[in-house]
Amino acid sequence: MKGTLRLWLNRTGNVSLREQLTTQVVLGIVSRDLAPGQRLPSTRDLARRFGIHANTASAAYRQLEHEGWLEFRHGSGVYVRATRPPKPRTTEFAVDELIGDLMVRARKLGAPPSLVRGRMRRWLQMDPPGRWLLIEPDPELRRIVIEEMEQSLSLPVSGCVPNECEKQLDGAMAVVLPSKAAAVRKLLPAGAELTELQVHPVAPELGSYLPAPPGVLVGIASHWPEFQRIAHTMLIATGIAPESLLVCDATRPNWKRGLAATSAVVCDVVAAAELPGGCRAIVFRLLSAATIEHLRTAEAALQETGVVPPPVL
Repeated sequence: MKGTLRLWLNRTGNVSLREQLTTQVVLGIVSRDLAPGQRLPSTRDLARRFGIHANTASAAYRQLEHEGWLEFRHGSGVYVRATRPPKPRTTEFAVDELIGDLMVRARKLGAPPSLVRGRMRRWLQMDPPGRWLLIEPDPELRRIVIEEMEQSLSLPVSGCVPNECEKQLDGAMAVVLPSKAAAVRKLLPAGAELTELQVHPVAPELGSYLPAPPGVLVGIASHWPEFQRIAHTMLIATGIAPESLLVCDATRPNWKRGLAATSAVVCDVVAAAELPGGCRAIVFRLLSAATIEHLRTAEAALQETGVVPPPVL
């Protein structure tokens, strides 16, 4: 069944009416809305129907004839050529084919052209993401996770509290720790992507150091109180006496006092960079290796295609 030539012309944009016309005719042919051998409106009919100058319509038809899309039959009119022109290996042609395939698939789904155009406009108006956004209410935990991400990823990482996440989303890929995921999803716009960051239950780096020999002094240092509590509990469970542990809250003044006397300091990545010289740091990383690998894969896909895959964690 032969389709009808439909055009949507923007008279206020930067693209000329002639280019809009030629592009849409090509897309109609590629998407098979315009069938081989189909007769198109005459130059005069085209100009009258869409309110354009006859010279513009004629120039567009002549260009499409020259490129091999249309043919003029003397005394009969303008027709879609029975065969397409040889494919020029250009990016523009490849993109036209992709859009044509999209239109064909949308038609099979029963999606009206107005819906397809509207969705395409929405996607074109969106800037590709260029940063990560960690949504986390605890400022110290947020600082630690951001530091871990920045040490492993290429894109910049910023953070915000949940109540500010919607206005911070522009140009960002949102991530969250599992314990906050359900609450954050309720605050995000419908359809917004959110990646859950998986966390180490126990840092594998500690395995080669524990249990510690009797009589040693082991430090615990972090800006995050929960880190201090978990590390304290874990180290006692390995057999270290409570009196052999020195817990340092890195948010307080003089928190480094006594650390030089320890055999090692269990700490987060932020505190590790602030330890006194000579301290042996055992860094407890919160994010799992699988999470970091997934985020790196997302960055690579973004660099290649501008499209980020959905979360798979």
